Amino acid sequence: MIVSWMTTNQCNLKCVHCYQDAEEATERELTTDEAKKMIDEIARAGFKIMIFSGGEPLLRPDIYELVAHAASRGLRPVFGSNGTLITDEVACRLKEAGAAAMGISVDSLDAAKHDKFRGLPNAHALTMAGIEACKRAGLPFQLHTTVVDWNRDEVCAITDFAEAIGAVAHYIFFLIPVGRGEYIQETSLEVLENEALLREIMEKSAEVSIDVKPTCAPQFTRVAKQLGIDTRFTRGCLAGLTYCVVGSEGIVRPCAYMTEEAGDVRTQPFDEIWKTSPVFERLRTQAYSGACGSCDYKDGCGGCRARAAYYHDGDILAQDDYCAHGQQLDVHSAIAE
Repeated sequence: MIVSWMTTNQCNLKCVHCYQDAEEATERELTTDEAKKMIDEIARAGFKIMIFSGGEPLLRPDIYELVAHAASRGLRPVFGSNGTLITDEVACRLKEAGAAAMGISVDSLDAAKHDKFRGLPNAHALTMAGIEACKRAGLPFQLHTTVVDWNRDEVCAITDFAEAIGAVAHYIFFLIPVGRGEYIQETSLEVLENEALLREIMEKSAEVSIDVKPTCAPQFTRVAKQLGIDTRFTRGCLAGLTYCVVGSEGIVRPCAYMTEEAGDVRTQPFDEIWKTSPVFERLRTQAYSGACGSCDYKDGCGGCRARAAYYHDGDILAQDDYCAHGQQLDVHSAIAE
């Protein structure tokens, strides 16, 4: 099981798609002692992987202490970072503290496009330097790419790039219109465009030696089956089943893109929230409505619960409208285009 903790709202970039709308730290972010208590409860709940995300997690001054605490509790600490703050010293300190891997964002092989998307001149160069620092420290890393209309034709090339530079994986995030992402909804792919890209991604995954995983596009499990492509990722949407997030102020939600609150670690232990929250219990019924409920692939896919809630007035079990199969659209016409 995986938990992602948004360690801080503070960030040194201003990415136009940010689901957190991150920039400055908030006054109520968890203290070091509160975070350690939460980490103990996460381990007690049986979780194995803890993602330190943000904002930019490397801006928390106690980050090394918290990574070491997580590692001491048997958790596997990994990161979601923009990579711009990773120096040789940072990479070595992270590894010494017990960090197992870094997830680093690369949205384009064109530095100017990446910099514009990330809201900082020279961001691409700094990120590449951060990757090299990880390599020198022997700290495994993977690339993260957010898909929008202007970079969709680069996605598979970024996978090749990831493999070439020694990344262990390439995770490809499909945009959900929350945070700042709400303001660039017009740059998201249409349903058939999603489907066509998922096919390209899964075909590419069969060609490379690294893990390739579409995220927030659970239909990839169906696409893989339809194409006869093996993947070790057997479940699409994990929200509330084997995954959840904790916000910087301690609010627990099924995923980063859902507003439904499962609890608050300041008032209830995390392990109790995980076991007893009505939000999680409802998601675990998998009693989906609409096309998702009658779909032959629902056990592996599950539809994106965040998109279902966003487009269906908060109904977390509604159908995911961003599915060509569910809407019985002509997939082959999209591929031909």
